[in-house]
Amino acid sequence: MIIVNIMAADWLGNVVSINCGLTLGVYQGEVSSVDHASQTISLRQPYHNGVKCPLPEVTFSAMDIKELKFLDIQKTVNKPGSGQGAATEPSFIPSARHSQSNRVTQPLVTSSSSQSSTAPITILRRAPAGSSNGRGASQATQKKNSVRNGGTAGGPTKTKDDECFGGGTDDNMDADFDFEGNLALFDKVAVFSKIEKGGRAQHPSTQGAEQKPLSYRHDQNILEVKPVIYRQITVPQHGGKEYCTDSGLVVPSVTYELHKRLLAAAERWGLSLERRLEMIGVCSSQMALTLLGGPNRLTPKNVHQRPTVVLLCGPHIQGAQGISCARHLANREVEVILFLPNFVKMQESVTSEVQLYSRTSSKQVASIKELPTSPVDLVINCLDCHENPLLREQSWYQSAADWANQNRAPVLSIDPGISGQHQTVEAKWTLSLGLPLPLAETESRVYLCDIGIPKSVFQEVGIDYRSPFGCKFVIPLHTP
Repeated sequence: MIIVNIMAADWLGNVVSINCGLTLGVYQGEVSSVDHASQTISLRQPYHNGVKCPLPEVTFSAMDIKELKFLDIQKTVNKPGSGQGAATEPSFIPSARHSQSNRVTQPLVTSSSSQSSTAPITILRRAPAGSSNGRGASQATQKKNSVRNGGTAGGPTKTKDDECFGGGTDDNMDADFDFEGNLALFDKVAVFSKIEKGGRAQHPSTQGAEQKPLSYRHDQNILEVKPVIYRQITVPQHGGKEYCTDSGLVVPSVTYELHKRLLAAAERWGLSLERRLEMIGVCSSQMALTLLGGPNRLTPKNVHQRPTVVLLCGPHIQGAQGISCARHLANREVEVILFLPNFVKMQESVTSEVQLYSRTSSKQVASIKELPTSPVDLVINCLDCHENPLLREQSWYQSAADWANQNRAPVLSIDPGISGQHQTVEAKWTLSLGLPLPLAETESRVYLCDIGIPKSVFQEVGIDYRSPFGCKFVIPLHTP
């Protein structure tokens, strides 16, 4: 790097700012030495990025310097030999104003005959000593400002920059933190006493003062509330089992006779079988869609991976509930296969549901041989009938149950058989309607479906009822 050949004496004692790039940062200090041979410059009492360095002197190579500027800062004491006393250590502020002299682009410390491949650096040249911007005028201005800012004419000056930025920079930044001394300031007795007493303890020095009101978090209720009653449903005829919801509400099971009385009372008040079938179809299909993956599976960009669901239905009300679920699944572009054997006599509700399903999908089979041999995504079991358990002995029922158990797809049973009836199809999930029946002992996870029975209808059959569903129509039940 080549610059104008300047005598080392012209550099010594000047305050400069050296920019060494993003890696090394910016240094300021008083030039203590300039070596032409080694292409180095040394600064005394340097500052690094505005903080005083712990080293008394730093040396820079010309290869590392990106920009060099003279700072418009003068020493505040006279040099020896001037007749005004011995020299003391100079002081300066690294964030001081630059001089208003011309900016030139020159090399650093060698003769003009040498060459270098590196780019020149920018140096802010100061004006000659005799000009109006020289040292004499600067010293006079600084002396005048120091007197105006509270200093004395004969003592050391104190610039505005010293008042703003000078404090605290002389501290030893490398001193170790006193952990033991800081820990001694922690009053463990008062803190643990406050924790044990629920935040009402006070420091011993403030026990006689007036207590401040307690503060609450954003998720705390500040109103007085009554204790939660978890047993909100009572039945006159207990079914023998109790379940609880995620929030802890107790849901007792009911006998099949009480369940029939409840549905009969609901039908007298207008909740017909058709309306219950529609409600059960919607809720069960929503649960099935959730089990299939919900929005992660059923998206417009995933048309080539539509889930396949097989519904096994019988010629009874439970079969009609499954056909209603199949229709709602088919409406949502799910690949639905309905298994319903050709019976000589079927209930009217089953016939009407089949007609509606045929308007949505035509995939209906009457033989087990027509069902897929490869695993499907979900099997919904609606084969069981509470009124006629002898259907389990028929060949079509046994064939459908064997196919469901051999197919490796998970099984959802809607309104399965009650306790005492053998569960032929092994189900992973079980969906009960309204209130749970005393189901057989299995490892199936029990869910409860809201079929829209009014509260007064429950009261008519002697059930004290408060809805445990909250904002949902299907909730999980757990065994306490």
